[in-house]
Amino acid sequence: MKKYLLLFCLMALVQVGFAGSMPDTDRKISSDSVIIEFGKSGKVVIIVDNKEDFDKLKLMNINEIINELDLAKNESTGDLTIVEIRDKNGNSKEVVRVSEDGMNTEVQIGGMRVFVDDSGVNTKVKIQSGLKKNSDPPFRTYFNIDLGVNNYLDGSGSFPTSDNPYAVKGWGSWNVGLNWMAAQRISKGFYWDFGLGFNFYNFKFENRDFQAVRGDEMIEFTQRSDVDGFKSKISASYIMATSMLELDFGRMNDNGKKGMRIAAGGYVGYRLGGQSKFVYREIGGSGRRKDKEATGLYLNNLRYGVRGEIGFRNLTLFTTYDLNTLFQEGKGPELNPITFGIVF
Repeated sequence: MKKYLLLFCLMALVQVGFAGSMPDTDRKISSDSVIIEFGKSGKVVIIVDNKEDFDKLKLMNINEIINELDLAKNESTGDLTIVEIRDKNGNSKEVVRVSEDGMNTEVQIGGMRVFVDDSGVNTKVKIQSGLKKNSDPPFRTYFNIDLGVNNYLDGSGSFPTSDNPYAVKGWGSWNVGLNWMAAQRISKGFYWDFGLGFNFYNFKFENRDFQAVRGDEMIEFTQRSDVDGFKSKISASYIMATSMLELDFGRMNDNGKKGMRIAAGGYVGYRLGGQSKFVYREIGGSGRRKDKEATGLYLNNLRYGVRGEIGFRNLTLFTTYDLNTLFQEGKGPELNPITFGIVF
């Protein structure tokens, strides 16, 4: 039933396209012929010389037509190329292709696809036109930017409260990532995303009168009562490597970007730098002054964790969680950074 329906649909599409684009006054076509048009100027014409041959053609189903063409089937993919164009250099371009997967069949003619689902009680046919060339290439590269806000969880798995000198102020604790990524298609709608990038994040303290300084054996948070604190934070930068597996439900259902995407994986980074910054005013009035101090000796050089993403259309949200602590063991409070943000 599926094969007959496909042949009927394809011939109907051909007749509609032919009737609308080729008036009788411009061209004379034999009534004992079948014309298949594709692209802007492509055409396949099947011509018979007599009524008996034409009647035989009408009685043939799509399987018989394919057998008469003596085409080779790709055993690994199940695809069958019916029409192929080759240039003088030997390069080929598929024009008509048939793919079968159990009770599902897909026929592609140039920029048009016909999907037939015969798995249910009723056969379902879907026609998709206007496909872009290489809309889902097997391998692609791209660049994106992460923008998020940072916090961290303490040893009990909670966000530090305001009575801790290192409690983070959400607004101003920015995370910025610059990522050069690649995506390898594993199967339809399933991808391996991986890449390298640079990550800059800082933790702006809610208690802005406390300054992070490097002590003799560990980082210390000193309350500055001699000045009016304006801003206090710790910042660090890393070179990062990321690897994730992604499911794109839109592409699985042939809806392009009109579907939900989820991805999960891990990352590892190596620290490039780190410092504390304290901005203050003198008591009694003065301009802003800054004290910067390298606290990198007590920050972990290696950073690793897990990353998750969820997206719909052009919006993608991400979260990361460091499995190791921000500071070296015994050199500072036990804090695991966590980030929430958006991908551009």
